[in-house]
Amino acid sequence: MSDTTRTAAPGRTAATITGSSRPQAAAQRDAFFDNAKYLAIVLVVVAHAWEPLRGGSRAVTAAYMVVYAFHMPAFIIVSGYFSRGFDWSARRVERLVTGVAVPYVIFETAYTLFTRWTDQVPDRPITLLNPLYLTWFLAALFIWRLTTPLWRLVRWPVPLALAIGVPATISPEIGNDLALQRALQFLPFFVLGLCLRPEHFRLVRHRTVRALAAPVFVVALAVAYWAAPRTSGAWFFDRDTAGELGAPFWYGPVMTVILYGCSLLLVVCFLAWVPRRPLWFTVLGAGTLYAYLLHGFLAQGAKFWGWYDPVWIRQPLGEIVVTLVAAAVGALLCTPPVRRLFRFAVEPDTSWAFRREPAAEPPRGTGPAPGPKELDAMPGPRRSHPR
Repeated sequence: MSDTTRTAAPGRTAATITGSSRPQAAAQRDAFFDNAKYLAIVLVVVAHAWEPLRGGSRAVTAAYMVVYAFHMPAFIIVSGYFSRGFDWSARRVERLVTGVAVPYVIFETAYTLFTRWTDQVPDRPITLLNPLYLTWFLAALFIWRLTTPLWRLVRWPVPLALAIGVPATISPEIGNDLALQRALQFLPFFVLGLCLRPEHFRLVRHRTVRALAAPVFVVALAVAYWAAPRTSGAWFFDRDTAGELGAPFWYGPVMTVILYGCSLLLVVCFLAWVPRRPLWFTVLGAGTLYAYLLHGFLAQGAKFWGWYDPVWIRQPLGEIVVTLVAAAVGALLCTPPVRRLFRFAVEPDTSWAFRREPAAEPPRGTGPAPGPKELDAMPGPRRSHPR
C-alpha cells in the first residue's frame, strides 16, 4: 500500500486515530501512519518501563528524556491530522462519545480500583474530573476534538494555540480538572496536526531529512545526558506550571517555547525514519490505543510485584532486558487476539444508547441524492476527498 494514497479518512473515532481494528477502517489504512503509530506506542511502553530505573542510571535517564520529548507530541500530531474532518454533526459527536468518553469512564474507574491495591491507597476516590495516570490523554483528546471546528475557522490557528498553551505554564489556577493543564500545553501539537496535509508528510520523508535525522538524535541524546543531573524531566510531561517545578514564573514560557521547538524537531526526525511500506508490524498499528490503555496495568503492577527489585535489573544487561521485554509487551498488546478480548472496553458498542433517525426522503421527482462519483462529474467546484 502506498504511503501517499489510501490514507485513513478524517473524522473518525479516537480508536481509529490511534488504531481502530474495524474492517471498514482497515481497507483505507495507510502503512506509513500505522508504522508511525506502532513505533510511537512501543516507545511509550518502553519509556514507562524505564521510569523505575532512572534513579540509578544516567544513560537511562537521558534516553527517557529524549523519548518523552517527542513520543506524545508525535501521537498528538497524528491524532490532529486524522481529526480534520470532525464537525458537530450528530454522527461525529456519537463517535466521539463512543470512542473517547466511554473508554475514559471505563479506564478511569479501572485504574482507580487497580491502584487502590498497587499503591496501597484503599480509599482512593473514583472521580472523572481528575484523570489518573495515562487516562489524561482521552480527556484531553475529547476537549481537542470538540474544539476542532473552531480551529478550522480561525485565520492563524497554530499561533493562537501557542498563545494559549505557553501562558498555561504560569497559571496554576487552571488546576488538574480533566487534565486541563496538560490539554492546554499539548494543544499546539494537536492544532498543528489539523493544519497538516499529505504533502507535509512527504516532505519529512525526503532523503535529506532522513540523512539529518540520525545526527540530530545523537546530539539530542548527548544534550540529554549532560542535562540529566542538572534538570528535571518533568518539563516534558506538560502537566505542571513553572512554579510547581521550582522555577521562576518567567522561566515557564521560555522553557516551553524551547521544548516545543525541540519536540517538533525530534518528531520530524522520528517520522523521517518511519518506513513507508507495509512491514510485519504494520498490522499492529491498528491496535495502538489498546496498547496505550492496557500497558499501564503492567507498568503499575511491575513495581508492586517487585520485578525491579533484583540488583541485576539496574545494571546495563538488566536495562537492556527491560527494554526488550517492554517492546515485546507493546507489540503483544496491539495484536488482534488482545483487541478482540478487550474490545468491550476500548471500542464499546454503544449503538443501543443512541437514536437512529430515519433518512429523509428526497423531494418527489428529484431522485436519489448523488453519490461521490456523480458529484465529481457535476460542473463547478468539486468536492475534495481525503487521500
